[in-house]
Amino acid sequence: MRYLITGGAGFIGANFVHYLVEHTDAHVTVLDKFTYAASAASLADLPGNRLTVVRGDICDEGLVDSLTRSCHAVVHFAAESHNDNSLEDPSPFVRSNLVGTYTLLEAVRRHAVRFHHVSTDEVFGDLDLDDSTRFTEQTPYNPSSPYSSTKAGSDLLVRAWVRSFGVTATLSNCSNNYGPFQHVEKFIPRQITNLIDGVPPRLYGSGRNVRDWIHTGDHSRAVMAILEKGVSGETYLIGADGEQDNLSVVRELLRIFGRSEDWFEHVADRPGHDLRYAIDSSKLRRELGWEPGHHDFREGLEDTVRWYREHEEWWRPQKAAAEARYRSQEVAR
Repeated sequence: MRYLITGGAGFIGANFVHYLVEHTDAHVTVLDKFTYAASAASLADLPGNRLTVVRGDICDEGLVDSLTRSCHAVVHFAAESHNDNSLEDPSPFVRSNLVGTYTLLEAVRRHAVRFHHVSTDEVFGDLDLDDSTRFTEQTPYNPSSPYSSTKAGSDLLVRAWVRSFGVTATLSNCSNNYGPFQHVEKFIPRQITNLIDGVPPRLYGSGRNVRDWIHTGDHSRAVMAILEKGVSGETYLIGADGEQDNLSVVRELLRIFGRSEDWFEHVADRPGHDLRYAIDSSKLRRELGWEPGHHDFREGLEDTVRWYREHEEWWRPQKAAAEARYRSQEVAR
């Protein structure tokens, strides 16, 4: 097998590339634009005879076509994905998430290549904090930010290309990932790296917003299950029953670092901050036999903290720029 992985130098994509190299004999080509959120260092320890890395844009039709024609499957992780940044400037999100997905779909259509589209549970909007409902494959889309609306649009493009043009494609919508190689602008690694530096964590609003956390290793295994056994045209929701509010996550990290549970700072909430995400992944479990391997959130956090402690050379160059962006956004609010 020859896989083309878009966004393979980003957080979730890089973890999937590691999974493919470690668990299959496939050759992997990574196509990544190497924006600030990607890192060549995330792939540096992988064997060169199994991996080809191409610096390029998924909106580049000629490049995408040349890479697609020589592979058996495209797994599409590439996306602009940070909500705060989408509120500051939506234009890169429209280009990458919509135009980029269109460009890939046209390439796999021309060359009859299998396509898997990786998306987010944020396309569904949010749930009330006191609601027991979870998102399912039948939940209507109700995105609330430029990021989630462009991801919703990309999902709909994939569905249309399956129905209108017979493209062989599957989709997955996943809950919030955590684990190695995640950029320090994101919630969990930002708090971890602050704590390593002796800086209090920073929490939006009351911290009662709930996310459904999944270790990125479990996400990689789920995507592989969909590639191997998923039905074209079908959507599979990926989640690990990991609901935690942001305040609880911060306090768990403070306990891991031996700090007081109240040693954090509140900052003004961001506009349109979704209240709660929760995934019902029963279809994936029932039809494809997938189950999460990381059941203990505290243990997963401890493993993640250990990784960031041991790989300071990986995240340290990103830290100052990420904090500067946060400061400018907080001033703007």
